[in-house]
Amino acid sequence: MSGMLNTKSNSLESLKNKTLLILTPSYANEDESFIAEMFVKHQIAEIKQYFKKIIVIAPVLRSFGYLKKDRLCKDYTYDNVEVYYPRCIYIPTFRMSRILIDNRLRGVERCIEDHRLNFDLIHAHFTWPSGYIGVRLKEKYGKPVITTIHENGNWFDQELEMNHALINTAWSGANALIRVNRKDIPVLQRHNTCVYTIPNGFSPAFHPLDTAVARERLGLPGGPKIIFTLGNLIKRKGFNYLIVAMQQVCDHRDDVFCFIGGAGPERERLQGQIDRLHLGERVKLLGSVPGDTLPLWMNACDIFVLPSLSESFGVVQIEALACGKPVVSARNRGSEEIITSDAYGLLVEPSNSGDLADKILVALNHEWDREVIVRYADRYTWENIAKEIIDVYVRSGAVSTTPA
Repeated sequence: MSGMLNTKSNSLESLKNKTLLILTPSYANEDESFIAEMFVKHQIAEIKQYFKKIIVIAPVLRSFGYLKKDRLCKDYTYDNVEVYYPRCIYIPTFRMSRILIDNRLRGVERCIEDHRLNFDLIHAHFTWPSGYIGVRLKEKYGKPVITTIHENGNWFDQELEMNHALINTAWSGANALIRVNRKDIPVLQRHNTCVYTIPNGFSPAFHPLDTAVARERLGLPGGPKIIFTLGNLIKRKGFNYLIVAMQQVCDHRDDVFCFIGGAGPERERLQGQIDRLHLGERVKLLGSVPGDTLPLWMNACDIFVLPSLSESFGVVQIEALACGKPVVSARNRGSEEIITSDAYGLLVEPSNSGDLADKILVALNHEWDREVIVRYADRYTWENIAKEIIDVYVRSGAVSTTPA
C-alpha cells in the first residue's frame, strides 16, 4: 500500500512541471461576453493547480465577424492558462461517409506551430472534432491523449450508428476515454479497454442562499411557487411538454409561475404555444440568463424542472441540487444517474406532459429536506471531480510515475 501511495504522490508531483493541452469546440472568452462549454472552464479552474501551465485551443469558424463567436473570441491569458482561438473553415456535418469541409485539425496544428507551444498531455472534450484532433496530435508529437465524451444520448447513438472511421479512430486511439455517465461504458469498451465514468461538476458559485433574499434581488414576488428551468431553446430540451404541463398545473393551483431561461431557435414557437394556451401571465421566457444571476434563479425557485428528452449528464440539475432545490426531470439517460432517490427529486416519462404535471404538483406539495439535497450534491463539486480526472491521468499511464 505504501508503495502505491508513493507512486501516486510522485505522479502528482511530476504534473507540477508539465503542461496540459485542452482541446474543446468552444471556450468562454475573456470577459465572458461569449459563453459556451462553461463546464470546461470550470473544470480547468480546479485542474490548473496541478500543472505548471494549461493551454486551451478552441477552433473558431471564420465568419469575418458575422458570428458572435468569431467576433468576440480573442486569444487571452489568465493565471497559468493560455487560451487560443485559431480561425478555421468547417461544415460540422458527416455526409456520404466523409467530412464535407473541416480544417480544424490543420488550424490547431498551425496554432501550435505559430506560437511554438509545447505540451506533455492532451485532454480533448467531445469526440468530434477534439477527440480526433487529439489522436492525430498524439501521433505527430508522441503525447498521450485523454478524451471526455460529453455528447447527449441521441448524439452519442448517432455516432455509434454512423460507424465512421474518424469517430472510431478518436475512440480507439485515445489512451483513455471518460464518459459522463455509466450507461454507455460497455459500448465504449468495444473501442477502448481504458474507459472511465466521471460526471461533470458544479461551480462554487452554486450554494444555498435564502430564497426570499434571492427573489428580492431578482425582483420576484415572495409568496407564489416558482418553477425554474434552463437550457438552449431547442426541441431536444422538451420545453413544449413543460408548457403543456403548466396548463394542467394551473388548473389545480393558482399560485405557480414558471420561468424558462435560455435562448435558441425555438423561442418564437414556444412563445406562440404559451400565447395559444393563455399562459402568458404564468409562463415566462427569460432569454439568456447571465452567469452571475443564475445562482440567484436556482435559489429563488421552489423546484427545478428538466424536461429534456436526451442528456448525457445535465449539469443544471446538480447546480440546482447544490442550492438545495429538488429536481423534477424526464428519464433522459443522464438524469437517472443523478436523481437516484426521491429524496433529491422525481423522475417522469419523457414527452409525457401529464406525468410531468403530476410530478410537479407532488414536488410543490412535498416538504423537501434541503440539507440532505445539498450534502448529496457535494459529491459533484469540481474539486472532487478534478481529483477523479487527475487519477485517470495517472491510472491510464498518461503521467509518468517518477518526478520530472
